[in-house]
Amino acid sequence: MNWDIIKGNWSQMTGEIKSKWGELTEDEISEASGEREKFVGLVQEKYGLAKADAEHQVDEFFRSVKNAA
Repeated sequence: MNWDIIKGNWSQMTGEIKSKWGELTEDEISEASGEREKFVGLVQEKYGLAKADAEHQVDEFFRSVKNAA
């Protein structure tokens, strides 16, 4: 998974991200700016997950989005 590509397409992915993690605001998603660690931290904090679980969810989501494209 190439986070440079994800970062480049971040604003176009906001809707899909919001569908998966509805508790995140658009401002929070925008603020993450495609930075993996920032985004994982947001998911971890909002959903009360362990870091490893948040990383797994984020990686699986972006892997599935990439495969759908």
